[in-house]
Amino acid sequence: MPAVLGLNFHHDTAAALVVDGRLYAAEEERWSGVKHNHPARKGTLTAPTRALQWCLEAADLEPEDVDAVWAASMRPNPAAGWWLAEEREELAALLPAPLGEHLRLLSHHTAHVLSGYLLSGHEHAAGLVIDAGGSSLGSDFGPGRERITGYDLWPDRIDRLHQGMPAAMPGLVGPRRVHSSLGHFYRNLARRVIPPGDEPEGSMMALAAFGDPQRYGTHIRELVRLGDEGEVRIDHPWGSADGSTPLLLDGRAWTVDNAAEQPEHKRADLAAAVQEVFAGSVVHIARHLQRLTRASALVFSGGCALNSHLNGQLAADSGFDTLFVAPAPHDAGTAVGAALYGWHYQLGQERLQVPTDAAWGPDPGVLPTTTVPTGYYALPHLGLGLAPTVAALLAEHSIVGWVQGQLEFGPRALGHRSILAHPGHAATRDRLNAIKKRAAYRPFAPAVLAEHATEWFMSAGDPFMNRVATVRRCRADRIAAVTHHDGTARVQSVAANHQGLRDLLEQFRDLTRLPLLLNTSFNRKGTPILRTAEQAVAAAVDLRLDALAVGDTLLLADHVPDPRATSLHTR
Repeated sequence: MPAVLGLNFHHDTAAALVVDGRLYAAEEERWSGVKHNHPARKGTLTAPTRALQWCLEAADLEPEDVDAVWAASMRPNPAAGWWLAEEREELAALLPAPLGEHLRLLSHHTAHVLSGYLLSGHEHAAGLVIDAGGSSLGSDFGPGRERITGYDLWPDRIDRLHQGMPAAMPGLVGPRRVHSSLGHFYRNLARRVIPPGDEPEGSMMALAAFGDPQRYGTHIRELVRLGDEGEVRIDHPWGSADGSTPLLLDGRAWTVDNAAEQPEHKRADLAAAVQEVFAGSVVHIARHLQRLTRASALVFSGGCALNSHLNGQLAADSGFDTLFVAPAPHDAGTAVGAALYGWHYQLGQERLQVPTDAAWGPDPGVLPTTTVPTGYYALPHLGLGLAPTVAALLAEHSIVGWVQGQLEFGPRALGHRSILAHPGHAATRDRLNAIKKRAAYRPFAPAVLAEHATEWFMSAGDPFMNRVATVRRCRADRIAAVTHHDGTARVQSVAANHQGLRDLLEQFRDLTRLPLLLNTSFNRKGTPILRTAEQAVAAAVDLRLDALAVGDTLLLADHVPDPRATSLHTR
């Protein structure tokens, strides 16, 4: 079988390999320890060296065994389009010779959309990519970069049929032209709402649930103008990366530097207004795509597709019967899309099966029980007894680090490198936010047995934790730790073949009659999801978790009794 490699050399550096119908994929940050693997200097290109090496080793391949290498282009060169010879040479020089010789480029947004479409199982779909910015548009579309791109997608062709275009904005002197970037718009405002130290976009999305969108809604709607045929124009500089221009509201100047000085209730109101305008703009574009393509399914990707509240609204209001959000819609996912492009469109191979998990990375290794950390004791070799033992701990409201099988690809912990807890008490949410040093208003997500999802939520959720659903009112008080202030939750549906969480969820359901757990990423504040057993032990000690499960070994804090020797009563 042929082997195809996909790479992303920019932030969220990653590698993906498709061989024999199997996908291997990993992000460089899981080795570097630097979240998003940001290069030292903006614009610097970095190779996903260790992620690439792992992909080849896992597939038992040498570089010369790879038949095709694809990467997403990002160089903003206004004179060039898809085939940027200069960038290709620069990227190829970062790879071993056999791989560099095969390297080809495709557009950033095309790699994004294919990371969803080619895993969606849909024959015909509309594709939508929205982010801060992608590849050069080149002479076909004029100066500027991809910001909003719509596609008509089929197994034998990729048609780009909607492109957010540059527009002359009133008030600007000279011939300067500005691209409307919804990604920049959301981040730009988020940095004025969320003080430094917290991730801006995710924190603003969470804070929005506490606000009144009407307080500042009129002002924010004036910044974004929706036109015919899906057009979106954002007043300068709010659709750019500008971080210095003050936003004037209520006689107060909102800047990046004074976000912490603004009262939290007003920050919540601004967050709610921005979220509402942002989501309405994306729905506006999606409805236009539905009219153009007449497709029943929409595939959504790009950085803006990480906004799970937007995705819930998009599923309900876009006019499509089905929404498929790419498993990893951020920039690391372009490595997956690039590999799948070469596999399917270049080499003519059958599309991969629709995944219900993204466990495409390395195993954690074995937990050494000879060096148990101070304050913990070990229960080794539990085998099939691990899941019922951990379920009993969770039923008693212990907080457990959970490290099982291959590492997840993407920004969400899907039950392979997770921290798990009972979903029933709001106090658990508060304790976890303190442990992870997050803002108190940040919610946590539930992982639910797929067949029970609609019993607890108004929609079925998403295997990759990429959209919110409304919690059924009659159930909300039983799962307070995962019900957000607005009555929603970012639901991960766990299928029957999920190798990380399925057995544990079934055991927990049998003990508690709750078919779901609180599931959050296993990491320290500001660091990537961890990769190895050794990292898990260090993090568990640092975070003071009650227990840690790696493989079939369980570490218990000294204050936690062995659940096998204790008569447990669920609460």
